[in-house]
Amino acid sequence: MKKITALLLLVSTFSLAQNIRFEGVIQDSNKNPLEMANIMAMNQGTKAMDAYAITNDKGKFVLNLKANTTYNIKLSYLGMKNKEITLTTQSDNINQNITMESGGIELEGVEIVREMPVSIKGDTIVYNADSFKSGTERKLEDVLKKLPGVEVNADGEVEVEGKKVSKLMVEGKDFFDGDTKLGVKNIPADAIDKVQVLRNYNENSILKGVENNQDNVAMNIKLKEGKKNFWFGDVTAAGGFRPERKFDRYNVNPKLFYYSPKYSLNVITNVNNIGELPLTIQDYFKMTGGFRNMMAKGGSSFNISSNDLGISLLRNNRASEIDTNFGATNFSYNPTKSWGLSGFAILSSSKTDLETKTRTNYLNENSTEVASTENRTEVAHQKSNLGLFKLSSSYKPNTNFQFDYDILAKFSKQDEDNSLLRETIDENNASNSENVFTNKKQDPVSVNQNLSFYYTASEKNVFALEIQHLYQDENPFYNANLGSDPFVSPMGNALGYDDSQNRTDLSQTRFVKTNKLDTKLDYYYMLTPKSNINLTLGNTFSHQNFNSSIYQILDNGTRNDLNSPQNTNEVNYRFNDAFLGLHYKILSGKFTFTPGVSLHTYALNNEQSGTNYTQNFTRVLPDFLAIYQIKKAESLTYNFSFTNNFTDISRLAEGFVLNNYNSLSRGNRTLENAIQQSHSLRYFKYNMFNFENISAFASYNRTMEAVKTRAFFTNVNQISAPYNSDFADETLMFFGSYGRSFFKYYKASLSANLNWSKYNNIQIDRNTLQDVLTTNESFSQTYTIKASTNFKKLPNIELGYSYTVNDYPIDTFFTDRPTVTLDYFFLKSFSFVTEYEFYHYYNKDKSIENEYDFLSASLIYQKTKDSKWEYKISATNLLNTTSLNDDSFSQFSTRTSQYRVQPRYVMFSLKYNL
Repeated sequence: MKKITALLLLVSTFSLAQNIRFEGVIQDSNKNPLEMANIMAMNQGTKAMDAYAITNDKGKFVLNLKANTTYNIKLSYLGMKNKEITLTTQSDNINQNITMESGGIELEGVEIVREMPVSIKGDTIVYNADSFKSGTERKLEDVLKKLPGVEVNADGEVEVEGKKVSKLMVEGKDFFDGDTKLGVKNIPADAIDKVQVLRNYNENSILKGVENNQDNVAMNIKLKEGKKNFWFGDVTAAGGFRPERKFDRYNVNPKLFYYSPKYSLNVITNVNNIGELPLTIQDYFKMTGGFRNMMAKGGSSFNISSNDLGISLLRNNRASEIDTNFGATNFSYNPTKSWGLSGFAILSSSKTDLETKTRTNYLNENSTEVASTENRTEVAHQKSNLGLFKLSSSYKPNTNFQFDYDILAKFSKQDEDNSLLRETIDENNASNSENVFTNKKQDPVSVNQNLSFYYTASEKNVFALEIQHLYQDENPFYNANLGSDPFVSPMGNALGYDDSQNRTDLSQTRFVKTNKLDTKLDYYYMLTPKSNINLTLGNTFSHQNFNSSIYQILDNGTRNDLNSPQNTNEVNYRFNDAFLGLHYKILSGKFTFTPGVSLHTYALNNEQSGTNYTQNFTRVLPDFLAIYQIKKAESLTYNFSFTNNFTDISRLAEGFVLNNYNSLSRGNRTLENAIQQSHSLRYFKYNMFNFENISAFASYNRTMEAVKTRAFFTNVNQISAPYNSDFADETLMFFGSYGRSFFKYYKASLSANLNWSKYNNIQIDRNTLQDVLTTNESFSQTYTIKASTNFKKLPNIELGYSYTVNDYPIDTFFTDRPTVTLDYFFLKSFSFVTEYEFYHYYNKDKSIENEYDFLSASLIYQKTKDSKWEYKISATNLLNTTSLNDDSFSQFSTRTSQYRVQPRYVMFSLKYNL
């Protein structure tokens, strides 16, 4: 590795020694500098583009050119005539200003200079994909990682300029709307011509000029000409083995794509047992299908909680065994020019075996010392069947009217059997061990529908009506079988079960049904071309039912129904929020101000135990947004809001709910809403001159009357109930990143992510049974630095290092993580890629310390770029690392975990490219 790095430095140094600098200023006929003008140097001898640049805010450009060479220098700028000059270099640097003349015609949708690696047109950044490819790229993800200002994380989420990409399109058509993962992991790299980043994106052109869209980013993939109106994609079949076992690994992965102006069709399937999860349970729950939070600026937050029983939301690799069957299709069709249909269907099933070791330290209510500890060794087997279906219709007969309808349905069936050995250690250092068996089952269903009308009555009057309905039906079942009595304490037997049995076998059924209807009518009146008034009339109505019961299976197999009122729930809850909002938006020079206020009338009613409890009140909630557009690609945004946060039915039901074998809770029907005060500040700068990218985001939240937990612990077993705290919770978050390119082939970045939080809860003293206010703080920090090359004919290397500190009340945990990635396209047919990650995980006194690393490598042979067949040998986890570490902090405990991971696999693959 040292030899390769030295060779790269030697070659790059020699190359730079042969170059001269051509620099100057591009200006108009009045000597005004032209920012973001395109300039490139075409070598007359080789016909290749040797250098390109985009001018900075002062019109300056710098090109590194070869000495003693003749170039055609091509320039373009929107609104100016394209210009071309001939330049012959010698051995000295050249400084020359260039004047462009007005008269160029801007055509909508036409890229002025197609050969430019990067160009900007309004709010759109266009990357020419081939300019950044080295030959080893196989998927869209590989291309995006090489684009300046673009990041792809391990979950397949794409960020541009520090903002998450919320929509991915191909040829302007939605690609599995609401999630970017399926696109970045499956779209073939060789099909990509251009990557368009659409900043300040709004799906509805009618609202683009009247709403603030500064945080909305979409991405559109333009295909190469040979990929349009033809099927393209690939079919991969692979077999492999674990060195210590027989040849029993497989992966079959066909991917087919078709795009034409009138319709498109994508089909992705994957059947494997090597731990590849195209869609995890985590992805399933967060996939929105593109549905917006239409009440985001209303001032109220009424979030429907998920009763998912804590079934593990796995990422790839964090399991000892994973078998997956996956199929997905995405389509779009335009019956007429004004009417478009689109949608997708996703089906996935997986069987997963997990092995986890966990140590949980529970805080003493009177100090930050450890009061009790639970050590667990778990083996779990999961079965998951997931289904998502979406259908969208958009009708736009003219520029003044649009009608949209969307429906998203989610179905799943999940089952988890868990066997664990736990050791508990109490405050007197007395220990006890037992076997615990649990079973979790759930078949949740949700259907989300959206109906929208947008109408421009005149240049000054715009109307928008949005209606969104959510239907959700959940039926989680939980069973725990213990050798101890978890909820028997000095306060008594909480559930009243028979505690004379050899085993405590408790089960709970729950049924939660939700109907939620959001309606919002917006009217925009354009006072001037730079100001408008927005009146909003809205309403949120929710009706929920919550039913639950607990029973015990005795040693002789008979059922003991725990039918006392404290163990059952039969609750009806209605929530209504009617509000009127007023916002005023004005552009003044480089500033945009949007002050606003909303008047809310709330009506809440919950019925349980034969009685009703109602709350009716009115609130005024202000908000404010200010944007300082410092330059075309530099801005500062401040956002302030007051929000009323309401809990849903799950925290109001006063009967006991069995959350886990060691956690029992009950609700509080008199809970009031929390009031959250939020401040955020975002800074962004993007310099196309050297691809400098600076982004920073800071937010501060202060929550008054927060819904907190009053808990009593018997050793490690918890009984809790919610209440409204008199003390404010606070969170402070900061994220900052800096990245830029150097010369032509080098890129570096560094980032910092800081999170501080302070929470208040009540713990009941284990001895005196008195309430004790506990205030806990946590502070997490992650610092990352990366450097990479992007040569065309030399090996490319990426070096990275991240340092994480998680400072919790009981302990502090550290993680050092250096990484190295090497990719090399050589002999015009071979691609070699290897990745190495090293982890050093330890706590403050190093009583916990672990070192582990992961190494993967692949070698691909494809005779030519146009060859249909591709051969690959790959190996994952070459060092056969068995586990990795993680830690987390809840408001009462600190947890450290060790996960069994996928073993070493060697795979042989054959791929056919359509």
